[in-house]
Amino acid sequence: MPYSYEHLFEFTSGILIKMGFNKTDSDKCAKVFLAAELRGISTHGITRLSDYYKLWEVGRINLKPQIKIVHQTPSTAVVDGDSTIGMLPALFSMELAIKKAKDAGTGWVSTRNSSNFGIAGYYAMMALEHDMIGICMTNASPLVAPTFSADAMLGTNPIAFAIPALHQPPFVADFATTPINRGKFTFAAMMGENLGYGFAQDQFGNPSDDPSILEKKGSMLPLGGDREHGSHKGYCLGAIVDIMSAVLSGANFGPFVPPMVAYLPVLDKKTGEGLGHFFGAMRIDAFQEASHFKLKMDEWITTFRNARPAEGYERVLIPGDVERENEIRIRKEGILLKPKVVDELKLIADRFAVPFGKS
Repeated sequence: MPYSYEHLFEFTSGILIKMGFNKTDSDKCAKVFLAAELRGISTHGITRLSDYYKLWEVGRINLKPQIKIVHQTPSTAVVDGDSTIGMLPALFSMELAIKKAKDAGTGWVSTRNSSNFGIAGYYAMMALEHDMIGICMTNASPLVAPTFSADAMLGTNPIAFAIPALHQPPFVADFATTPINRGKFTFAAMMGENLGYGFAQDQFGNPSDDPSILEKKGSMLPLGGDREHGSHKGYCLGAIVDIMSAVLSGANFGPFVPPMVAYLPVLDKKTGEGLGHFFGAMRIDAFQEASHFKLKMDEWITTFRNARPAEGYERVLIPGDVERENEIRIRKEGILLKPKVVDELKLIADRFAVPFGKS
């Protein structure tokens, strides 16, 4: 049963308002949630509302944050998110990075004392309309074991780049530093399906295809899966994100990140404040004339798009193609939600007496 964007937007914003956020902030967050649904990244969409609801229940979300700059130079800053829902400090920080790039050519902001912010690509893409390259990354709940480790020490730690072109759609790469994200474990468990091997291990480091293994002290694997397939490179990428997002900002790093899931314990030890993000904006004309660069990006994109497809494939994709095509289709057809996601949302709706039904 498809739901309209408008229906789910009003529902999501309405729930956040009932939690205690003001309407402006609730609308901002709802827009990020629904952007994930439109781009076909439902694992980071409205299903994550239940995560915030659970944090709200135990008082771990500041509903009236005072987000502020705690250190800055003309081109850099550190932002404190005041322990609120991650979308708000993320939007503040990316807007600040863009402002600094307008003034200094590039802008770099590292953010602490935040929480999960949805899809990283949303913030990187904010730079596109300013003829800038956008960069975003974040650390996350410690569910990923470094190569050769039996213990989870890192998050899925996504990286996003958005690069404008002239006539072609922008290049948008938005990916976790693991083979799949946490949401796919949840969805597989909901559907009663196994994962396949190469994504997870049990608490002793043995391969597992059990989608509920994370709730049994197991862990996710870095991008590559194992050493022979390059997991050390995925581990390196995840570590870089952790350092840039947390060590640089003063957030908690690695295993000390406050978890967004109930089955992970909140550790007594802290190495900083909340979890961390990192944002960058690079003004193209700080390097060369923007129109010339974007024309060359058109050439780059068409060169790769025209590559000869391997047998069994229709075309070669450019990063961002699938998500952009999803958005066109989903806006027209409506947003599909899995039945168990609907059941979870209805429980939250009942708790706050907010209507939830077919749009």
